[in-house]
Amino acid sequence: MDETAQGIAATMAAGGRCPIGPYAGVDGMPADVADGLVRLTGLVQGIYARVSERHDLTPVQAKLLCVLLGGPRGMAELARCFGVEKAALTGLMNRAERRGLAQRESVPGDRRALRVTLTDSGHAAAAAFHAEVSAELGRLIAPLPPHVREQFHSTMAEIIARHP
Repeated sequence: MDETAQGIAATMAAGGRCPIGPYAGVDGMPADVADGLVRLTGLVQGIYARVSERHDLTPVQAKLLCVLLGGPRGMAELARCFGVEKAALTGLMNRAERRGLAQRESVPGDRRALRVTLTDSGHAAAAAFHAEVSAELGRLIAPLPPHVREQFHSTMAEIIARHP
């Protein structure tokens, strides 16, 4: 069993959803394209994990900080973004607050709602992480000719727009 098939098997064994078989095409997509997308995902996740580690963050903490770079978010919104229940997000927030990276504050007019913001330290950590991971990911496509990079960007944007 090759690495892709092993990764898919591990995902399925862990209860994850895996939309493709190791060598099956999807909706007319050749199997090598599916395999390439799975391998590209692994490359991106590996870079994200290594950069997170260099910044003394877990990948989930890094994602939280990057999401919050866009501005304050409600706990319910963050739970949806992470695909978890609010209780699971509470543990992540407790750890982020202990490290001085983020803080929860009350939402005026709604005593049950909490809004999450970055602290100054969290903002600095998020900006540094984001800059480094962006540079590393940029190196993946840097060897491509400019027109291919632009086509890749357009195709990615189209796929993302259709699958929010």
